[in-house]
Amino acid sequence: MADERINRIRSFHAPEKPKSPKPTSHPTKHKRSPGFFSRKRFSNTNNRFGLIENQKFQPKTTKEAVHLPAVGDSIRIIPLGGTEEIGRNMTAIEIGEDIIIVDIGFQFKDEDSPGIDYILPNTKYLEERKEKIRGVFITHGHLDHIGGIPYIMDRIGYPTIYTRQFGAIMIQKRQEEFTQLKPLDIKVIEGDETIVCGKIRVSTFPISHTIPDSMGLIIQTPYGNIVFVEDVRVDNVKGIPTKEEEQQYERFKNMNVLLLTMDSTSIEKPGFSLSENVVTENIEKFIKETKGRLIIGTFASQVERIIAIIKTAEKYNKKIVVEGRSMKTNLEIIKLLKLSDIKNIIPVEEIENYPPDRIIMLVTGSQGEEFAALMRIANKSHKYVRLRKTDTILLSSSIIPTNFKSIVKLKDNLYRSEAKVITYLDSDIHASGHGNRDELKWIHQRINYKFFMPLHGNHYMLCQHAELAQSIGIPRENIVVPDNGSIVEIQDKGTKIKILKEKAPSDLVMVDGFAVGDVQEVVIRDRKMLADDGMFVVVAIIDLKTGKLRKSPDLISRGFVYLRESQELLGHTRLIIKKTIEETTRGTNPINFDLIKSNVTDDVARFLFQKTAKHPIVIPVILGV
Repeated sequence: MADERINRIRSFHAPEKPKSPKPTSHPTKHKRSPGFFSRKRFSNTNNRFGLIENQKFQPKTTKEAVHLPAVGDSIRIIPLGGTEEIGRNMTAIEIGEDIIIVDIGFQFKDEDSPGIDYILPNTKYLEERKEKIRGVFITHGHLDHIGGIPYIMDRIGYPTIYTRQFGAIMIQKRQEEFTQLKPLDIKVIEGDETIVCGKIRVSTFPISHTIPDSMGLIIQTPYGNIVFVEDVRVDNVKGIPTKEEEQQYERFKNMNVLLLTMDSTSIEKPGFSLSENVVTENIEKFIKETKGRLIIGTFASQVERIIAIIKTAEKYNKKIVVEGRSMKTNLEIIKLLKLSDIKNIIPVEEIENYPPDRIIMLVTGSQGEEFAALMRIANKSHKYVRLRKTDTILLSSSIIPTNFKSIVKLKDNLYRSEAKVITYLDSDIHASGHGNRDELKWIHQRINYKFFMPLHGNHYMLCQHAELAQSIGIPRENIVVPDNGSIVEIQDKGTKIKILKEKAPSDLVMVDGFAVGDVQEVVIRDRKMLADDGMFVVVAIIDLKTGKLRKSPDLISRGFVYLRESQELLGHTRLIIKKTIEETTRGTNPINFDLIKSNVTDDVARFLFQKTAKHPIVIPVILGV
């Protein structure tokens, strides 16, 4: 069975393309001037453009090695991401001379990282010990658990990846976009299987989530098992777990569990989450009863829901139109694995060939992404679809907090069309893939563990999860709440757990265009300043013989002030530039251009702040003639 699955996965790939040699880039380093208004805050932004010329991402050089005591007889667990945010999940487990890794995800950019594409776990600790890495276990195929693979595997030596069938195909499909990388060694495993990695034995077991083939891990150690329950929910009917869930967790009844780790994403929500079965039933009512076109916006990662919608549409003899790249990719995988019959899917070009009440559209963009299918439909830029008064739109997804403004804009545009809009707040048409507090408590009560370490969530979520463990009788000294890079050790033959004072590197590693590495803090700060206050360019020409200006300086403003309405400000600025340059050049031979630039930057920035309360980035261009 496993061999057959591997062959099916390989048949899904495009033929391997010849690899190109890796580029070598040497971004220029700059030292900051001690002045507050120094122009060199801006100079590092040029690094990105130099790297883009290579047309490939290139990891930057790491810093000095991290010196730590040997692991000895202890067991070392290191969360490299996912414990101070939601996303970029990655954890290392080190026992003796062996290391295994659980997940390699990324995090999407936010308002604190302008211009960044993705944020990765910091893997420097593993890079220095890659000869000890025996394998990577991927618990499921969501991007916050697999998205970092193309950027990180080369840095840690391409260890074997162990994952179930759906996750394996998701990884391979994404890997096709990175033709310069070596082929991955992926072993497809079943839901209940034991794998030996060096001297570490890892058993897998199925868990419930929103994507097929999600699994938990049982890592055997000399002192008991470490149980990893990653993104998880408990299938239930009105708060009562199903028989299938009861059976899955029966395996822990008499097991010696040393440490439990678990997802904390929805810990602050009380009770049990809505069952996906209820969501499916409610969506079925809309599919059955809607008289016009039905447009369903949902996460492409909600694979189980997509499959249910396709099957329900077939039941009522309706046609499905799929729009959105990620949705189409997942549809290809569903077809490949024969998870659903998709004969009722038609291309969007044929949408007008059927009566409106026979059409269901599955689209991406429920979070208001600018170029996603639903937003293009909402703002009337979609090539084939225009909203009608008779259309019904289901937003079958919750609001991700960072996307709130985008979703408001999306909903504004949708309501302008007069189509009927229904959200998860109006009807039970969305269920989370992360268990609420009582679901997590139910899992805790089925595993007799000694130590607990919450994962996957902001710090306050981890603390709330720790409080939950205490509420069911776990001593506080047996619970650790880690940060990214925390080195957690189980010591003294499994009798004590602690966080070492030393930390693994945890600085943000960012994908910035074609560059991958520790993007300098000054670059991010400059981008924020450009967004907040804009830039102000000074172009001045100096007579090399006299040190005086040849003509009045040219001034360029972008995102700072409108020049035509700021003539008085510009006039005073020119006088300051003239005075600063001529005072700096007086009595000097040859002229020190660096000193002139520094002084002009500081004096102009100070003056502009006094007059406008703004901090534009001042860029002086000084020429000698």
